[in-house]
Amino acid sequence: MDLLGNTVQPYAWGSRTAIAELLGEPSPSAGPQAELWMGAHPSAPSVLTRDGVTVTLTSAIANAPALELGERVARRFGGRLPFLLKVLAAEKALSVQLHPSRAQAEEGFAREEAQGVPRNSRERVYVDDWPKPEILCALTPFEVLAGLRPGEQAAEVLDGLGLPELKELAAGLISDPSPRGVAHALTKLLTWPELSRAALVGAVVEAAGVEAGKGGPHAAAYEAVVRMNADHPGDIGLVCSLLMNHRVLEPGQALFMAEGGVHAYIKGVGIELLANSDNVIRAGLTPKHIDVPELVRVLDPEVAVPVLTARQAAPGIEVFDTPVPEFRLSRLSLADGAALTVPGDGGPRVLLCLDGEASVSCGTEPDGRLVLARGQSCFISAADTNVLLTGAGSFFLAETGI
Repeated sequence: MDLLGNTVQPYAWGSRTAIAELLGEPSPSAGPQAELWMGAHPSAPSVLTRDGVTVTLTSAIANAPALELGERVARRFGGRLPFLLKVLAAEKALSVQLHPSRAQAEEGFAREEAQGVPRNSRERVYVDDWPKPEILCALTPFEVLAGLRPGEQAAEVLDGLGLPELKELAAGLISDPSPRGVAHALTKLLTWPELSRAALVGAVVEAAGVEAGKGGPHAAAYEAVVRMNADHPGDIGLVCSLLMNHRVLEPGQALFMAEGGVHAYIKGVGIELLANSDNVIRAGLTPKHIDVPELVRVLDPEVAVPVLTARQAAPGIEVFDTPVPEFRLSRLSLADGAALTVPGDGGPRVLLCLDGEASVSCGTEPDGRLVLARGQSCFISAADTNVLLTGAGSFFLAETGI
């Protein structure tokens, strides 16, 4: 078992308070803090200290993959830790985006490598050859756009603005309300002529402000457009957002985002667990590189975006069931002075303390233990078995799904 030193990603959409407070740092922070990464992604691996030497978790695993990951996990995922655990703190809307399947990621990565696109280039889409399904568990109310609306509902939302510019688009959704029909409407918006795009977005934002004030079933989605416009003025993604399901997750609820599903996280703090990838295909609400043709190619309009409630697996252990092999997310709760056995013997795990404090001991190292306090995390290798958590607080556990 090893305490981890982790990277905070300072993306512009991040909060200046949430991660700083979790880590016990001065709040507000000097700049935005968007994500806290815990894992072994090559671009920002966690670090640990063994025998007085500081190494990355990536190199520790590469030096002994069967020991750190277990033979089964090492064989299945090519010697790579298959998941990445994050604390995500969004103060502004993230981009309209989706993530590829494994086959799409492998093909796209190989294609850009063959084309000689530098991996750090702004135009690079596939920075690795892995898929990126993900689960987001809300710690605060978390506002999201996730998946495409049913066609009839999408038409109703557009018609509700009363704009002649959108009449044809809404009529198309009425005539073809299938998921493919909604995807076609999204494509038309993303490829809207440049000369009239600014006028369309301006009219939509103005109308959305008016309709939001009237209340009704779509008022929250309209109001979100007005708020997002403050950070992304004139962006066609504001109009695209109206074709997507608008939801607010309550604390403790989770959202599973499968490959090919279009989404955008608007505001909130949550725990995110994903396959160990940073592949993002963007199409709006961002100053970063946008690749509309690739997003349209990878988009799966029929992807369901379920809101999950944790399943009680044992006293103090709740599991969010997800249908992917790369990860499984659990929430652990300890009453004062209680103890529980950490699930997942035989595979790698990352354990994060969200609040409270507990000692972590291991049956294979009877003299070794470490203490996790709020904001701290540790890596538990496959060789660490019979891991016991003793103390009080709440924790999130990342492990594989196999």
